[in-house]
Amino acid sequence: MRARALVGRASKGRAGAPTNIHAMTRPDAARSIFAERSFTLYYCGQLLSYLGDGLRALAIPLLVFRLTGSALSLGITYTLEFLPFTLFGLVGGSLADRLDRRRLMIACDFVRFAIIALFAFLYWRHALSLIVLYIGIAIVSIAAAIFLGGQSTSVPYLVGIARSGRAVGALIAAEQGSNLVAPPIGGILFSLGGPLPALIVNACTYLTSQLSLVLVPSMGPDRPGPLPSTREIWDDIVEGFRFMYGDRVMTVVAYCSLLLNLFGTMAVTVFIPFLKLEFHASDAQVGFSYGVLAAGSILGSILGGATAGKWPFGRSLLIAYAIDGLIFVPIIFAHTIWATVIPWTLANGLGSFEVTQIISWRMRITPHEKIGRVFAAVRFIALLGIVPGTLIAGWLADKHGPRLPVIVSTIGFLVIALGASAAAALRNDRR
Repeated sequence: MRARALVGRASKGRAGAPTNIHAMTRPDAARSIFAERSFTLYYCGQLLSYLGDGLRALAIPLLVFRLTGSALSLGITYTLEFLPFTLFGLVGGSLADRLDRRRLMIACDFVRFAIIALFAFLYWRHALSLIVLYIGIAIVSIAAAIFLGGQSTSVPYLVGIARSGRAVGALIAAEQGSNLVAPPIGGILFSLGGPLPALIVNACTYLTSQLSLVLVPSMGPDRPGPLPSTREIWDDIVEGFRFMYGDRVMTVVAYCSLLLNLFGTMAVTVFIPFLKLEFHASDAQVGFSYGVLAAGSILGSILGGATAGKWPFGRSLLIAYAIDGLIFVPIIFAHTIWATVIPWTLANGLGSFEVTQIISWRMRITPHEKIGRVFAAVRFIALLGIVPGTLIAGWLADKHGPRLPVIVSTIGFLVIALGASAAAALRNDRR
């Protein structure tokens, strides 16, 4: 939605020789990314995993809101998703640089399948409690963080550096495309049969994603190493932060992302209560609204992938930030669902454009042997704003209604978006 998670999607194996160096240096940059059979299989696996994520992103918040009726409970839910994800993302980058990525991702998908299947079983037995949900959400978040580390490092290995920007755009478009389909389906399933059908379908998508990834011959590194020691993981983490802080523009973008996530996540947190309490939306209408938002994200990610490296990075990012912040202002005064969803959709498109541009830029300027650790360090900073944003938004919504956190989100986001232009290093960056 509006949060700028800035998840990394490219890296390089650390153990042994450079990963698939022939693919990474292939001169045929015009060649289609889908001409590579391994990437096509990988893409299909990711699409199935994204479908699962899309269903879960709707089913779990709706279930929590049904159990508690509290926006603060939703804030805690999002906190339990993002806090473990933020922390264990640092570990995931190190593991993906050293271990067999395909096996690592399959194992993470199995954990997610098992937890969501357990949710479905306990709900069917009328034994699913809020505490069990919270614990399970945290475990799924940890698995997702480690999964993303493997996903991030695989793109250059499969398509080469020259085509990584297009591959990133295609994957983000696939993610948002699944969000275009999954939430409306999930909303209909939820309205007809409660959370059980959505949870079952969600679990099945993670299972089929595992089967698809099995078909990919290799995702690197060429010579996987043993499980790293605690000291080795710590050294990887320190090296990632050292590189990030050594690049002024990368540091500025990371902290802008932290602040944009802080305010942007406030609106995301109360999206369901906002539609339900302000406009009396049904579960099906909420699911359909999520799908419409995803349509904007698809277009933004495609544009971002197509223009990666072609426009001056700093200038294009600052313009996108400013328009993104301004577009959201009408939502403060919205009194219908469509008056809310349309500007939110446009903002989502700009958000995906920004994320695709940033990831592609970071991929271009980071040495191959450091990408995994650097991406993990940047994600850590960028995601730190999400946890306080979700809790503040939930508390404000419970005390004063969901419109107030939307207002705070809009004003705060706009101030940061416009204020980012004061950073001369970012304004003048053309890498």
